[in-house]
Amino acid sequence: MAFSSMAFLFAFLPAAMLCYFIIPAARRKGRNGVLLLCSLLFYAWGGLRLLPVLLGSCLLDWAAGRLLAPGRPHRKAVFTAALVLELLPLLYLKYTGFLLDNLRVLGVALAAPSVVLPAGISFFTFQAVSYLTDVYRGVVPPERNPLRLALYTAFFPQLLQGPIVRYGDVGPLLADRRETAADAAAGAVRFCFGLAKKVLLADALGAVANGAYAAGDRLTVGLAWMGSLAYTLQLYFDFSGYTDMALGLGRVFALPLPENFDYPYIARSAAEFWRRWHITLSRWFRDYVYIPLGGNRCTKSRHLLNLLAVWLLTGLWHGAAWTFVAWGLYYAALLAGEKYLWGGMLERLPRAARHVYALLLINFGWVLFRAGSLGQAGAMLAAMAGRAPGGLWSGEAEYYLRQFAWEWLIAVPAVLPVRSRLSAWLRACRERGSGPAAVTLVFGPKLLALGLLGLSVVRLLSSTFRSFLYFQF
Repeated sequence: MAFSSMAFLFAFLPAAMLCYFIIPAARRKGRNGVLLLCSLLFYAWGGLRLLPVLLGSCLLDWAAGRLLAPGRPHRKAVFTAALVLELLPLLYLKYTGFLLDNLRVLGVALAAPSVVLPAGISFFTFQAVSYLTDVYRGVVPPERNPLRLALYTAFFPQLLQGPIVRYGDVGPLLADRRETAADAAAGAVRFCFGLAKKVLLADALGAVANGAYAAGDRLTVGLAWMGSLAYTLQLYFDFSGYTDMALGLGRVFALPLPENFDYPYIARSAAEFWRRWHITLSRWFRDYVYIPLGGNRCTKSRHLLNLLAVWLLTGLWHGAAWTFVAWGLYYAALLAGEKYLWGGMLERLPRAARHVYALLLINFGWVLFRAGSLGQAGAMLAAMAGRAPGGLWSGEAEYYLRQFAWEWLIAVPAVLPVRSRLSAWLRACRERGSGPAAVTLVFGPKLLALGLLGLSVVRLLSSTFRSFLYFQF
């Protein structure tokens, strides 16, 4: 069930909130129980056969966590076994087909098992690994209540696409928190903004990207650039829109989730981009892979190997395909180059030049990410370089430019920190005693959110439903 579906917006979410808030706030266990049941129902909506993997992960984490408590015997062996058992379903379900396909190319033909990849498995597996590791390291105490730990793992706003949450950030709130009307209102506003990002911008720009990548011999230079830029914007609005909705719902239930985006397209380098894009995943790899391998506090050759390992795993985490491997290696090369080759020269360039540098490289990377094969990625990049089978321009490119003119015009400022800077300016005006600024700051976002909600619902009723892009990961 997707946040942007009519079933979620007008059936599941109202019912979940009604059942949750009808229980008195003092009955924390009751509210948590309702939230857990709703989360399991939300996940099982895609098929009951997917539920055992999630429930098995919750049970394993609880049992292993208790055995990893300080003073318990054989903690290292328990930790290793728990990690293996936690990662095995992900490795088998997500990568078996990829492995067998490559063995078949080498002449080793093996029957491929029929498997269904559970939605969100990459996210809740990484979240479980972070819990087990933090308990083993003594960062957090093991959770004694299995239902509370299951709620941490299965909390429906962030179950399918993150953000990846550390237990230490939400564990205390699972036992004691306070919901307020102000938080619920602020969460609802953010949810509506996220829904508009997905429905009004991402889905429209996705039509442009899909058209360009399916053009074949009709592909022109203009259409290739338009399609690559459309996907660059689509992916941001799709994923950050989901994140806004997840963070909004988390605030409604008084379970704040970590920010996952910080205007990544204003970055001036590849390194800065990854400090702003999918922040919780970057931190996960930093804390649980990169630093344990030695980080950058080692020899140059070892640091390069660490970068290579982390980005190879990052690529494979996103998908079992050579395009994702190439995308991961691409960023490993970029980050190594910025660190050891052209980083000093980059710092001396004007800010505008560094922005252009970063945006071009990010856009090229998303071509690898979006393409269905390395051959398609090569064809798209060749077309962007001027070697397009359809020439320079076409009526198809002009159609996409005109048909989605409003989306293009809105998308560009929407990736910039315009809204946050406007809010900061209005707060400063209110502190100086400006009445109109105070009224605008209080009521403006709510009225805009209501308008965006109405437009989003109209668009949903009049168009074909499109799932979120990161559901496939």
